[in-house]
Amino acid sequence: MKLRILTLSFILLAFIAGCSEKFDITQFKTDENNANVGGDTVYIQLNPTWEGFNNPQDLLIGKEPFLYVADTDNDRIVMMNLDGKVLGYRSIKKPIAITQDYKLNLIVCAEFDTLINGVTKTYSAVYKLNMVAANHNIDAAPIKMILPRPSDLSAPERKYTGVTAFYDNSFYVSRFGPNNTSFIDPDNSILVFNVIDNKDSLVGKVSLLEPLGTGLSSANNITSLTSFSRKNIDIIATYKGNNSFKVQWLTFISTNEKSAYESKLSPVNAEMMIPNRFSQPEGTCIDNSGNIFVADAGKDSIFKFNARGEQLQSIAGDDALKLKSPYAVGFFDKTIYVADTKNNRIVRFILSTDIR
Repeated sequence: MKLRILTLSFILLAFIAGCSEKFDITQFKTDENNANVGGDTVYIQLNPTWEGFNNPQDLLIGKEPFLYVADTDNDRIVMMNLDGKVLGYRSIKKPIAITQDYKLNLIVCAEFDTLINGVTKTYSAVYKLNMVAANHNIDAAPIKMILPRPSDLSAPERKYTGVTAFYDNSFYVSRFGPNNTSFIDPDNSILVFNVIDNKDSLVGKVSLLEPLGTGLSSANNITSLTSFSRKNIDIIATYKGNNSFKVQWLTFISTNEKSAYESKLSPVNAEMMIPNRFSQPEGTCIDNSGNIFVADAGKDSIFKFNARGEQLQSIAGDDALKLKSPYAVGFFDKTIYVADTKNNRIVRFILSTDIR
């Protein structure tokens, strides 16, 4: 299926189906630099790789669709089409996480500097960019700071690490920090925002998540959040530190007794929930079939699981692929996009069985 973007002003999609014979996959040698074996199929690295980044720590396939890259150490968000052409930049200090709501706004976790008593201090921050108001010209998109609140300036150690939006344009922001003794406002938490009269309102925190928990239903050192493209508020959360379950599918349950998040998958029968299964997961994405992709920077790998938590074909870190600390993964039209962070590039992969 071939995608064509008609115009930025209308942001319309056209899909053209193509009919041709599949390539003979025997032409791809598994000892080449661009191949990786996964069961009966081969993951093929597409060329060219997209260079020019500096420690990119997140990427997003938008709903338009465009590709947005949090180019962290270049202090910018890069907007590209899916052929790799750069469409624009937005200067933002140290962006590390990015999402998009259903109004096509971008929400970014980053940093900002401010002068306090003659001393420059750096704080973690969350911004929203109104892309529609600028006709998707990212350079000119109106931007506003959502976090920190004035009261947060007394806690510079608080860091915003992940963000994800839901079907009703509400969104979550994950936060961590050293102060977790408060029952009401621990640093380790997920903040809940609703959009009321076009204003972003912080309405509370996700309840019953342990700020220092090392098991299920924890808010301890979350590194990313991912929502589903459905009418629910389920999330995939990744964790760093000493948590035994570093990737968790949290599903929202509402009963007469309680309304809270619980683990969707059981450690007893889901490979994704094997204790210490991951080393340093930094990002996830979910395809249209409900498969979950995990970027594990510690294992230099991209892992794929189905909705039951069973591992499918994956891109295992090895000398052939040379992934270095991948921090983010995206999926669109059978193609996997990876922020190959320590190689300072974006790389793409496709299953050999999907090549036409």
